[in-house]
This record gives sequence, structure tokens and C-alpha cells, in this order.
Amino acid sequence: MNAPIQRYASDLPLPFSKAVRAGGFLFLSGQIAMDDQRKPLQGDIAAQTHAVLRSIAVTLAEHGAGMQDVVRATVWLADLQDFPAFNEVYVQYFADALPARSTVQAVLAYGAALEIEVQAYVGDGATG
Repeated sequence: MNAPIQRYASDLPLPFSKAVRAGGFLFLSGQIAMDDQRKPLQGDIAAQTHAVLRSIAVTLAEHGAGMQDVVRATVWLADLQDFPAFNEVYVQYFADALPARSTVQAVLAYGAALEIEVQAYVGDGATG
């Protein structure tokens, strides 16, 4: 029998789950940089990348995982000219545990400079 799918609600007034656990995997919805009032964060690509990756780390921790458990990341950049500066920050959060990754250019909601979604392996025993 398959393990049940667990959905974790977002605290944003939008129709999506913050995370979904299916089997040994945790899927996080794409995240953009937000300030303390949950409004889109303005600033350069480095500031937005730090904000998004810190938020992802917090969400993973809520479910007993960490950045080292991320196996896949999808990144959308509003401007591919930001790719080098984005990578400088990105590597700081994954060190030697770099996940598989795709990066594409896209027009993003709220004028965000980037959006990142990740999938992490949390194993069969993790709860959250």
C-alpha cells in the first residue's frame, strides 16, 4: 500500500500547498523573495537569492530536512544576466551537496527577480 500524500497549507492567500510529501520526497512550491510583511522583496539578485534560499531552508527544517537533502532545484531568473551573481549566492547554501538543477529565464509574478522550487529526499521515516 502506498503511503498517503500529505499536503501542508501555505500561509499566503493563494491556492497552493507550501509543501507536499509523497513517499520519501518533499516537494516545495516555488518561492520568491518576501519581506517580513509577506510582500515581494525588492533588491538586487543577491539579496533576493539569499531571502529565497533562507526561506527554503526554514521550510525544509519544519519537515525534518536540510539543504543537504535537496535532490533537485528548478530556478527561474527574470534576467539571465543575473546568472553569475545568482550562482555566487546559490553555492553558499549547498556547499558540496549540489542538487540537480535547471535554470531558465521567465517573466515572474510580482516583478520578482527569481523563483526557486526544490524537491528533497526525506526518507520514509521523516514527519512534518
